Amino acid sequence: MSKFLPLFDGLKMSHPLHTLSDKRKTEEAQHIWEHESLGGIAENNNPLPRPVVGLLILTFLTAVAWTFPLFGQRPNAAIYNDYVSLMNSQPVQNVLNDHSITTGEADTKAMAMIEAALAKYDSPYAFQRTQHPITMNDLRIMAPQIIELQNQHVDLEEYSIIGGEVVLANFEGNIKEDGTRMHKQPWWDKGYMTSVIYFFSFCLAVIITVKRLPPITWKPDHTIAH
Repeated sequence: MSKFLPLFDGLKMSHPLHTLSDKRKTEEAQHIWEHESLGGIAENNNPLPRPVVGLLILTFLTAVAWTFPLFGQRPNAAIYNDYVSLMNSQPVQNVLNDHSITTGEADTKAMAMIEAALAKYDSPYAFQRTQHPITMNDLRIMAPQIIELQNQHVDLEEYSIIGGEVVLANFEGNIKEDGTRMHKQPWWDKGYMTSVIYFFSFCLAVIITVKRLPPITWKPDHTIAH
């Protein structure tokens, strides 16, 4: 812990947007700034140009807006609920039990039938089905678990598909009427939450570092060390 103590030496929080250093620490920084040659480089004490700040913010917002609908949508059991129903339908079962073709061909043909049937109707899960395509073997593994959840009359959107397992999602949202937690993925959690955390952590670290320097109203005298 001792190596981190200099970070808090002379820390002052009364005017964080002006400076985070007390008078003693500010004077020490000013003395070093003016009395060290810095290799002959004259470094002024100016704020970061506003266009650069704006460009940084614009880059971040553009990246988030671009990835918002594309990544991080975790598949839930509700997406494949209709797949299970159609898989057990007689036309699809006839194809799966057709011994005149190979098992692989039967699986491909049956899945094509299911997807064609689903394409005829609007569904809130259409985009997610495109994001998370499955094979007939995947469906065979998931189907018994989804049917069991259907029999329990639970909300299938609260169950995530992890590999071939259908498990209760690890999201914890609002409290439901029965006192339990809602396990649905929030609309804002699209896989970029980690990026947001790292971005703001980086910005906070930079702000703290910069504000530990003398305030921008002070201009160093470069003639002292040159």
